Amino acid sequence: MVNRQKLTEKVLREAEPAEGRDYQIFDTDVRGFAVCIYRGGGRAFTLDYRYAGRQRRMTFARWPEWGVTAARARAKELRREIDAGGDPLSTRDALREAPRVSDLIARYVEVHLPHLAALNAADQRSMMVKFIGPAWGKMLVTEVSSYDVELLLTKIAEGRARPAKKKPNNRARKLQGAKPTPVRANRVGEVIRKMFAYAVKWGWREDNPAMGFRRRMETPRERYLSQDEIARLAAALDTAEDDRASGIIRMCMLTGARVGEVRQARFEDFNLEHLSWTKPATTTKQRRVHRVPISDEAAAIVRQRRLAVVKRSPWLFPGDAPGQPVQEIRRFWAHIQKEVGIEDVRIHDLRHTFASLLVSGGASLEMIGKLLGHSQMQTTQRYAHLMDSPLRAGVGAVASAFKPKPRLVHDADEASSEDTPAPRATARTPKRRLTVSGA
Repeated sequence: MVNRQKLTEKVLREAEPAEGRDYQIFDTDVRGFAVCIYRGGGRAFTLDYRYAGRQRRMTFARWPEWGVTAARARAKELRREIDAGGDPLSTRDALREAPRVSDLIARYVEVHLPHLAALNAADQRSMMVKFIGPAWGKMLVTEVSSYDVELLLTKIAEGRARPAKKKPNNRARKLQGAKPTPVRANRVGEVIRKMFAYAVKWGWREDNPAMGFRRRMETPRERYLSQDEIARLAAALDTAEDDRASGIIRMCMLTGARVGEVRQARFEDFNLEHLSWTKPATTTKQRRVHRVPISDEAAAIVRQRRLAVVKRSPWLFPGDAPGQPVQEIRRFWAHIQKEVGIEDVRIHDLRHTFASLLVSGGASLEMIGKLLGHSQMQTTQRYAHLMDSPLRAGVGAVASAFKPKPRLVHDADEASSEDTPAPRATARTPKRRLTVSGA
């Protein structure tokens, strides 16, 4: 027989566990509302109901964390949902199984990152570990809103404090202020948009909260080496003891290639007879084969490396690890920066300098884009302002042809003296000035 009585705190305290079984005490006020007395002494509130012809039991709270009054109020809410045709137990189970942002990150890493270049994939993985995961990892995919995206990107754009070495004592450290990072915020925003585009495709949610996110203003870094700096850099590379690292820097300067493309270059990629370099898709940022011509100087570096490298190695610049190319030359470049006096120049700025020299030589933007391997013309447009010099010369020629010729006119003081009596003779002579009359 069903045990029914009005549930109170006293009833729950005095209820004794039954040996070898659990039992329920049903409430007389709310239909299906009961407390389950477990054989181990625990107590929990339940709700029994029927849905689609099936008997269901939902455990929704534990005593004493929940009091009887609060549990009865919750039972009434669930009963109203059931009477409206709902199934609260199935709804709760669906929420438990609903994908969270951590699940989205894991699948995105599995599905999308393998198709990216290694450096790009590592960078996106870093964004998820440092920014996206800590902020949203436990949230449901459907819970992330456009406001959440804006808050996260704003926080990233504000930057964070970084420990930096205090000179001249390299061991002592001080905490620098936060440095704004708007570019990083934009890149994270693009990754979030791509992730949620996959979520929409997989049916995990209906909209993309990062679509149309607010982009921060970016100030492109433009640093080009002057002719004097190029000469000093070449002299420093000539006297450098590390021929391998200096060869990498020279190839970057002579070809405009990215440092990663140069590091991973193989001898088989170069055709010295036709003076060309075919970069495989695995090393290029655009993930496509990129064939470019090279100069005699670049070809001379390849020939010198053939003599310096062990014949068994396929790499133009083999690394210290067997079978691997050189991994990094940051220490060498830091030394060169100090020696040449170009501390603000990155290795990637050599690529920009290569493009600027092409512009000064009369190359078109289309030609520059092909040599640098740009997949979008928009990327090449950053060098368009360097073409202002010949345009400015043309404008100057027009201005010179239209410029009025100067003529000699009398001073205003002298003109007014013709209508007045002549003053006493003095040693000063009348003033004249050269003016330009308007056309």
